[in-house]
Amino acid sequence: MRIAKIERNTAETKISVEVNLDGTGTYDNQTGVGFFDHMLDQLARHSLIDMTTRAEGDYLIDDHHTVEDTGIALGQALAQALGDKKGIRRYGACLLPMDDALVRCALDLSARPFLIWNLDLPTQKIGTFDTELVREFFQALSTHGGITLHVDALHGFNSHHIAEAAFKSVARALREAVEVDPRKSDTIPSTKGAL
Repeated sequence: MRIAKIERNTAETKISVEVNLDGTGTYDNQTGVGFFDHMLDQLARHSLIDMTTRAEGDYLIDDHHTVEDTGIALGQALAQALGDKKGIRRYGACLLPMDDALVRCALDLSARPFLIWNLDLPTQKIGTFDTELVREFFQALSTHGGITLHVDALHGFNSHHIAEAAFKSVARALREAVEVDPRKSDTIPSTKGAL
């Protein structure tokens, strides 16, 4: 079973993340940050990764630590669930339209974290959510999941649509990358023999 549970407790946050890479995209995300929960729901639904998240954060300061630490825990959970990565497709990509927004994602589950982020959100807030936290989440996910992650917004003027398209495009790329390749299900997808 490609499942994992990570608990991350600090002086700022208390986070629990559970994932099942071979799920159906069911989700139950409760972080105390409404828009972020909506984005995590999209990530689970469109990646077909079952996800349960619980978070308590220092909301009186802001949502930064909660969002970033959830990204850290989710990245760690993905890496743990992937194990030695035997049989996975490894690479994934998606070009995702959402109304005015068009976002491209390409990723590699390489164990070499790197984020290329070409996505500008035209407003500082989506409701009460700080839009700069979208990048913070994906930086944490990339770093702690060992993911080379490229995200580019090609079009868009509505911050909500651009952010949601980013989460959905990453989700679809993750779905492709974590899937088992039936032609090579018994080998690690690297000439090095390890990832």
